[in-house]
Amino acid sequence: MERAINTAEGQQRLVDDIAVLFEFAAEDDASANELRESINRLTEEVEESETQMLLGGENDTNNAIVAINAGAGGTDAQDWAQMLYRMYLRWAEKRGFKIEEIDFQPGEEAGIKSATFRIEGDYAYGLMAGEVGVHRLVRMSPFNSGQSRETSFASVFVTPEIDEDIEVEVLDKDLRVDTYRSTGAGGQHINTTDSAVRITHIPTGIVVTCQNQRSQHQNRDVAMKVLKSRLYELELAKKRAETDKLAESKRDISFGSQIRNYVLHPYRLVKDVRTKHETSNVDAVLDGGLDDFIKEYLLSKRELAVAK
Repeated sequence: MERAINTAEGQQRLVDDIAVLFEFAAEDDASANELRESINRLTEEVEESETQMLLGGENDTNNAIVAINAGAGGTDAQDWAQMLYRMYLRWAEKRGFKIEEIDFQPGEEAGIKSATFRIEGDYAYGLMAGEVGVHRLVRMSPFNSGQSRETSFASVFVTPEIDEDIEVEVLDKDLRVDTYRSTGAGGQHINTTDSAVRITHIPTGIVVTCQNQRSQHQNRDVAMKVLKSRLYELELAKKRAETDKLAESKRDISFGSQIRNYVLHPYRLVKDVRTKHETSNVDAVLDGGLDDFIKEYLLSKRELAVAK
């Protein structure tokens, strides 16, 4: 509530400033330039407020834990997974969100096999939740001599970072903990000790890994946090499935049911399968320009809820 009040007061101050600047803009170039900048800033803030109004879920204000996995398509798919990884990092950076890398598995020739990272910022989970699912890329392959057209897939999974005061019971007997040597960049400790940790939750089959911290103890703590986040989301999904026959969250993450297509050849287009929102400015999207797609998804989600 306090955040909403502060935002509203700031926007009102901008409106008051614009009213004053408007009186001088016709006669003073500096005032005219400041007026344009203030209007643009107010427009951006209002659009952001409109998006946040669509976020009312239990965990929408939480930080997000994002996992990307390369799918069908070999090296092309691993390269595509890295392109998605960069896209989300650029989106987060533009919003001033913080990024913490949790696990990074490089591809054999290029790209990544998988990556898990944490996005810290207001409404990070609520904004990212609509990215869950399969993302499909169509392009001329840069990895074969014939440069044939290739279709690649990568999956994105997003869970909320749960608050410390929320209890998620994890029994030691249900865990298998493996340690191994880290494979990524990270200083002298990398590849010298078995500091990386892989935790398997036997009842659900959920596997989480962490290798980015400097010690095995730190990696285990982070991996447990990710595991609890996924178990918590799993329980929420079960509850949603009980009241929602569509069980949309489960359908979205299966291969063959992509949520968004990114086409670089023979034409250039990004199109969301769910909302039908599209743009030909593919480069902007891959550089983190996701806000329009996120807002359209949230609007369609609200319309669906109202229709029910």
